[in-house]
Amino acid sequence: MPTPVPPLALGGDYNPEQWSSDVHAEDRDLMREAGVDLVTLGVFSWAHLQPALDRWEFDWLDRQMDDLQAAGIRVDLATATASPPPWLARRHPEMLPVTQDGRTLWPGGRQAFCPSSPVYREHALALCRALGERYADHPALALWHVSNELGCHNARCYCDVSAAAFREWLRARYGDVDRLNDAWGTAFWSQRYGDFEEVLPPRIAPAFPNPTQQLDFLRFSSDQLLDNFVVERDVLHEVSPGVPVTTNFMVMRQTFEMDYLRWGREVDVVSNDHYLMADDAHAHRELAFSADLTRGTAGGAPWLLMEHSTSAVNWQPRNRAKAPGETIRSSLAHVAHGADAVLFFQWRASRAGAEKFHSALLPHAGTDSRLWREVVQLSEVLDSIEEVSGSRADNRAAILYDYEAWWGCELDSHPSIDVTYRDRAEDFHRALSAAGIGVDVVHPGSDLSRYRLVVVPTLYLVTDEDAAAVAAAAEAGATVVVTYFSGIVDESDHIRLGGYPGAFRDLLGVRTTEFLPLVEGESVTVEGLGDAGVSADVWAEELELAGAEAVAHHADGPAGGRPAVTRREVGTGAAWYVATRLAPDGTDHLVERLVAEAGLDRLPGASADVEVTRRVGNDASWLFVINHGSEDASVPVTGTELVSGRSVSDDLVVPAGGVAVVREEH
Repeated sequence: MPTPVPPLALGGDYNPEQWSSDVHAEDRDLMREAGVDLVTLGVFSWAHLQPALDRWEFDWLDRQMDDLQAAGIRVDLATATASPPPWLARRHPEMLPVTQDGRTLWPGGRQAFCPSSPVYREHALALCRALGERYADHPALALWHVSNELGCHNARCYCDVSAAAFREWLRARYGDVDRLNDAWGTAFWSQRYGDFEEVLPPRIAPAFPNPTQQLDFLRFSSDQLLDNFVVERDVLHEVSPGVPVTTNFMVMRQTFEMDYLRWGREVDVVSNDHYLMADDAHAHRELAFSADLTRGTAGGAPWLLMEHSTSAVNWQPRNRAKAPGETIRSSLAHVAHGADAVLFFQWRASRAGAEKFHSALLPHAGTDSRLWREVVQLSEVLDSIEEVSGSRADNRAAILYDYEAWWGCELDSHPSIDVTYRDRAEDFHRALSAAGIGVDVVHPGSDLSRYRLVVVPTLYLVTDEDAAAVAAAAEAGATVVVTYFSGIVDESDHIRLGGYPGAFRDLLGVRTTEFLPLVEGESVTVEGLGDAGVSADVWAEELELAGAEAVAHHADGPAGGRPAVTRREVGTGAAWYVATRLAPDGTDHLVERLVAEAGLDRLPGASADVEVTRRVGNDASWLFVINHGSEDASVPVTGTELVSGRSVSDDLVVPAGGVAVVREEH
């Protein structure tokens, strides 16, 4: 019978079809040496499993499954539907994706299919069923892996097949064309539709496309990709009951096409791929934010890190190799924020193909390399902390996050191109983490009753229900802080009239009559958050008080003399508003006041360079300390440090670049 995923599993994508059979035995021997106990198998193997329409070849996969089982290695078995074989595109060119400007994307890379294509779906489900029926009871099977990074290269397709599917999606959403016209504001620019058949995807147009049409197409595109997962999942549930099904998300700064907070409800276990950006000097901070968002996507449950890199990748303009110890630090950071498996792309670095310069567990240099030795060391670290598997976070601060708000915020024709969605969320997360505050990143529609601090950053689009939930949290005693460009529109991207910030105006006790965006490179000074003024840029507002008090003012600039930060008592809580983009030190000063007001407990030893998090189980808690700095760090904690096995009392020293995991004594 299939077996569960091992606790704190280590492994990665395994592509034996890229290698001759004499390499496979060596692979298994080296996997055992490295402590690999879970591999993702067959992700891009469709052309090997079905080399022609009427020919199937499973013998090679049978051997791999049997041999991996004999070696004690569990398998996350892919449905192989991520990249159709060339013969399928040749027979059915109508299934190929088309860009916004009408260009067909041809085979030769990967994911060359339209997500709405019934031809693709028919053949994908046939392959999925064949695999499910053949391997449902194989003892090596631990997990099913549907497709791969759905939407990574074909998130939006504008072909005629997609256009027809989009119209059906719109019919289901609006019921009749009059409701669509109202939602899309088609009285503007003579866009009124008389029939759904007149509607197209937002293809390249002479002027700015209708913003609600763009927003709905993003919703539709995410839903189509999710449905690709759901139909495969349902086949696997039918033929392979009891085996969990996942698909690897891409929760990171660069990916916004899929609404993963919605997708998370459809998978049996959330798994995520995450890659650091080489040009980001503080990439570990983005990693921490994305990992917390992945945990939020999983509803707070542990999740699986399905892919990251041991060192450099191949797809960035300049692919920096990770520094010594960085692979262990980044892996442990994911575990600290809720991952219960650490997997990589890939097991053995490829000799050929577009990803031949992508790092792997087994590098081109082989086992006589620093990278291999660090992989073996990582395995030992994971073994030493295996007891944390299954534990969760227990935080009292939340950052609200919504992919639809991200889509709406970054549409065209807005007051400033410099207003971006993740910017304020990541800055508050950075400041809270440095202050020793554990943070959940959750959807605005989540249960907020557990949180004493709720951050609402750049929530441009918000429903009435979610705005009311934020207000209720403040009434019930939470400290709520809302940033600029929040509450501006409803779910149809219609302005909430009467003054900004629209949906949050009454809660905050402020009213803005005009936005005053700053020009590129312009900065202003805000007084009232520290002993000296702090810098701000990008944004200012003609802000009036309507029940709130001013905490800080603009000292200069277009909003000179006007409030920049306000506070209003609400019920047993408070609601703050930040009407400009504070520089990091300004956010730090503000966060200190918010944390004190909310009465939040701090994690010991945290700083800008020292990441401290806590996972909590039924009978124990574990403090993770990851020192990203260049100096040793001292952390006041008592318990057993699991990596070294030594007892600590009150003062744990974590060397520069080092990691520690302490089972705490209470």
